[in-house]
Amino acid sequence: MFQPAITGSGVFTPDQVITNDELVESFNAYADKVNAQNADAIAAGDMDPVPHSSSEFIFKASGIEQRHVLDKSGVLDPDVMHPLLRQRGDDEPGVMTEMAVDACTKALTQAGLEGSDIDLVICAASNMERAYPAVAIEIQQELGAGGFAFDMNVACSSATFGIQAAADMVRSGSVRRAIVVNPEICSGHLEWRDRDCHFIFGDVATATVIERSEDAKGDYFEIISTRCATKFSNNIRNNLGFLRRSRPDGVDDRRDMQFMQNGRKVFKEVVPMVSAHMLNHLEAEGISDVRRLWLHQANKSMNDFIGKKVMGRTPETGEQPNILQDYANTSSAGSIIAFSKFSDDLQPGEYGMICSFGAGYSVGSVLVRRH
Repeated sequence: MFQPAITGSGVFTPDQVITNDELVESFNAYADKVNAQNADAIAAGDMDPVPHSSSEFIFKASGIEQRHVLDKSGVLDPDVMHPLLRQRGDDEPGVMTEMAVDACTKALTQAGLEGSDIDLVICAASNMERAYPAVAIEIQQELGAGGFAFDMNVACSSATFGIQAAADMVRSGSVRRAIVVNPEICSGHLEWRDRDCHFIFGDVATATVIERSEDAKGDYFEIISTRCATKFSNNIRNNLGFLRRSRPDGVDDRRDMQFMQNGRKVFKEVVPMVSAHMLNHLEAEGISDVRRLWLHQANKSMNDFIGKKVMGRTPETGEQPNILQDYANTSSAGSIIAFSKFSDDLQPGEYGMICSFGAGYSVGSVLVRRH
């Protein structure tokens, strides 16, 4: 048995940024257009008008101030309201692969490794741009990695589930070095025309290198243990799938083919589920002095509740870092962004926990110790 460790992490951040003010201006123009087109139906009471959004509403509801996206031109066009990405040829690397390789290269550099040193690639994300061949195998090829690769989808929990899978294989000796990468193009499966959720997501890619601690070339985080759990719920759902052609209504887009959630129920049910999961994990390991919580970045209020429950008090500045205000919800990548940006200051022997959670419901936690 070998001791797995995180020896490197990396983040790819798209150059384009959409502020809340920009997003609100675009959404309200769309709302005005729809309301004007349906003025008679609205006046007759047959249709409700599309309400305006506001930056104040967005920040109060989520804590988000801006988000990074691959393309803002389409998202902000009231006649389009989705990203406009060039169709890639089959002989070109996919968009997710391109993002992933950037994040992987940064993680490998931090670990002092080359792509050829890797013998497992896991692409763990909330959506894949195609069914097959696996995006992970394309990433493997672009990195020049050996061994094998596969895709994994556990929605917003994908990163921690991927780390558990990689850590288990490193621990058993079936692989020596792995990279778990989370390319998230959330702008592609968000309904930007829905006031209740149009502000939630952003695009990003993250990567973590997991290898035997004995092979580490510098400082590292020993993976003490991992824990994952799932419980079925329809409260976060996306019904887009390959059987859409078989439906009587054909292939036309429907609202449920994008991100859907019952936010109030999610908050009420996920907060206690995640808090209990983390506390049970720490108790099982006999740890009461966890120094840092790197949480899934979905909602500031949600994280504040979880952090207070797990710590038994309001977390002090830096104990539960938030990147939500700058990145928005980046699905599986959020907790890894927080880890990558806010982990260097931990001292040897101090503990931290990475935790991601979301659709499924699903929750995964990774307990680490600084070396």
